[in-house]
Amino acid sequence: MSRLIALICTALLALTACSGSAATGPKSLRMTVWTANEAHLKLLNDIATEYKASHPDVTEIKFDSIPADGYTTTLTTQIAGGNAPDLAWILEESAPDFVASGALAPIRGKVEKADELVPSATKLWEKDGELYAYPFSTSPFGLFVNTSLVKDVPETWTWDQAMAAAAASGKGLVLPDFKYQNWAVLSSIWRGWGANAWSEDGRSCGFSSKEMKDAMTFVHKAIFTDKAIPGPGTTVDFFAGDASMAVSQISRAGALKDAKFTWTLVPLPQGPKGDYAVIGQAGVGVLKRSKNADAAADFLGFLTNEANSAKLAQFFPPVRASLLNAETLAKSNPLIRPEQLQSVVIEGINKGVVKPSHQGQEELNQTIRAALDPLWKPDANVGQVLDGVCSKIKPLLERQ
Repeated sequence: MSRLIALICTALLALTACSGSAATGPKSLRMTVWTANEAHLKLLNDIATEYKASHPDVTEIKFDSIPADGYTTTLTTQIAGGNAPDLAWILEESAPDFVASGALAPIRGKVEKADELVPSATKLWEKDGELYAYPFSTSPFGLFVNTSLVKDVPETWTWDQAMAAAAASGKGLVLPDFKYQNWAVLSSIWRGWGANAWSEDGRSCGFSSKEMKDAMTFVHKAIFTDKAIPGPGTTVDFFAGDASMAVSQISRAGALKDAKFTWTLVPLPQGPKGDYAVIGQAGVGVLKRSKNADAAADFLGFLTNEANSAKLAQFFPPVRASLLNAETLAKSNPLIRPEQLQSVVIEGINKGVVKPSHQGQEELNQTIRAALDPLWKPDANVGQVLDGVCSKIKPLLERQ
């Protein structure tokens, strides 16, 4: 059993012992989120205000912002300490643990028009036909390009062409969420080689495969030989105009509202295996042992209904088929052209795979991060480092 599942299960036992029946009278709801973005919080609070107007028994809905770094650890610590929120945002990498642990309440019956949710997007959050969290954000990675620095951007790029252009610009390509720590972000590149972190059943390591070694050799060369990606310890902000390209998601487009440079958004470049897409995902679930679980589930249904999903779409691409069209998404994403929304978001959701996730991901993350550290040196032996990753995580994968 993974450390995260064990922690949650221990917390559930404690909560079972100390919690009584559902709370009566006025109800106060708390939902943990990892955003401190004022626009995100304003929209969430506006939706909460509308909900409270028709539900006078719910007197408060608080959005508790927890830093993204360490979010899951903080959340599970709250659960273990008897201070569980009523609702919580959950990262895709933590979904297998939260769903398997029994920490989340079933919500399918509370979701408006649940049959229109894109099946591939809900898979991670389901068990035995029930839905345990609503994937409120299903956001494919795309390539933002500073066209003040890179003049010729073809409709279809290869990674070789994109890295060459990044190097020639003198500014490089950045992966804002990578920081030589969050290794799973590199799946937005290595999937173009057909590489996987582990097998479909999650029991075999994929880091030592030829596809992964070829992909990571390409990344290593781009960093240390071609100088196309800023090296370790270097902070470069694409959204301030300091880089020529960035692999990121449309939720970052708002940072370009007042940009002093021109830019465009295109799908991820093709790899040796051709066209592909990688998706970052986040769900929102109800903690089963919340004293206000029924009210929390009802609010979740309101938060994710068709009308509010359309509002949230300006930041968080929806999984409702009725909203997955360029015309609808363009209304809430004025900075991105309809054809970009079609090629990056809609087609990306339909064909993409979610970033690596696995039971016990917290321990896997720490182990893989440490095992990859030797790779981020100019003279690294890529194949040897990746073989070392597999030797470290093999016992973790096989015990699942």
